[in-house]
Amino acid sequence: MPWTQEQVIAAAPDAASVAAGRKLASPGPWSGTGATDALLWGSCQGSGKKPYQVSIDLTGPAFRCSCPSRKFPCKHAIALLLLWSAGAIADGEVSDFASSWADERASKAKTRSKPAAPVDPQAQAARRAERVAKMDAGVGEFSRWLSDLVRAGLAEALRRPLPWWETTASRLVDAQAPGLAERVRDTGADVVAGLGADELLERIGVWWMLVQAWSRRDSLTTSESADLHAALGWPTPTAEVRGGAVESRVWTVVGAHRDQKGRLAQQRTWLRDDDGRYRLLLETAGPGQSLGVPALAGARLRADLAIYPGAEPCRGLFVDTPEALEPQTRLGAGQSVDAALADAAAAFATTPWRDRHPVMLADVRFGARHVVDPSGQSLELVEDTPSTELAAISGGRADHVFGELDGGRFRVLTVSVDGRVVPL
Repeated sequence: MPWTQEQVIAAAPDAASVAAGRKLASPGPWSGTGATDALLWGSCQGSGKKPYQVSIDLTGPAFRCSCPSRKFPCKHAIALLLLWSAGAIADGEVSDFASSWADERASKAKTRSKPAAPVDPQAQAARRAERVAKMDAGVGEFSRWLSDLVRAGLAEALRRPLPWWETTASRLVDAQAPGLAERVRDTGADVVAGLGADELLERIGVWWMLVQAWSRRDSLTTSESADLHAALGWPTPTAEVRGGAVESRVWTVVGAHRDQKGRLAQQRTWLRDDDGRYRLLLETAGPGQSLGVPALAGARLRADLAIYPGAEPCRGLFVDTPEALEPQTRLGAGQSVDAALADAAAAFATTPWRDRHPVMLADVRFGARHVVDPSGQSLELVEDTPSTELAAISGGRADHVFGELDGGRFRVLTVSVDGRVVPL
């Protein structure tokens, strides 16, 4: 089933790419176009003699174009998607260039899924002991820094310049606790931007809980230890995740969001199975790196998902390339604001340094700054909510809305209204 215009626009990297794609979204410059359930392809005649070859994996989605653009998808891929959305591309036999690219992607996926080489247990234990020693020293120093900060008072901390926070963050990086370092670095930037004392106090409390949890790590369960490691920035190796628990299910993509804080960009894609369980696909990119294109909200995927250890909702990663199914026109069962808050409270009680929680609300209306359920209970929207766009999509109401509860506020990611699933 072709994507809607809204889904095509949601996949674009920016408004300029959409505008450029619309100019090419006519049959004139295109030849050799075709589509299957998994692939879309075509050749677009540009200013040169040789047409640009465009291939799109609809299950990823993933994009390839022979043009020199560094944007993904480029204007040619957007134009091809727009043509497909408009019903201007028929099914056909896969072109050689699209078939070769698809085979190459499948081969790479199989290579990634191969078992890793055996690990030397003694060397691994030595590396772990060295890291633990560094973290012990770094977390101990950070604990003293926190004590000094509180003794001096929040007012003093709120007057501190960015380099003061950066110095502490750099020491945490040296201590191999990059996750904690990013929290401190982000807070320093927020303080300079006008962070309030109440929110600073809340963040300090979370940092103190992380310090105390690290000092008592030997008493934690496997799940609690995994969540602590993730918060501090000690990653679980991908090979270890692939060798652990795997869930084989049909998943619905219910929403995705990108954050840019400091030097790291993050992309979160939320999946939900038919039993209402959420899984998170998390991707990060540092300076000079780029994030992949998120799967579109409403997509249905049959896939094996390797699960990271930790409390619900767990993080996961695809074992192989997912199989695309007929997309959803509804997001699934929702809940009331009170029920969502109760679920979030239980999750935060289990993992108090958790940053956000997935929420699906049913039969809601939108105010200028709130989302309201049928009982009149409401959640405040995050400050950067695009209110005009939300109003245009929803008309002030929605059958279902999916988003993240973040700091007590609701971030709208996807709206289901009148048989359409639309990413915000």
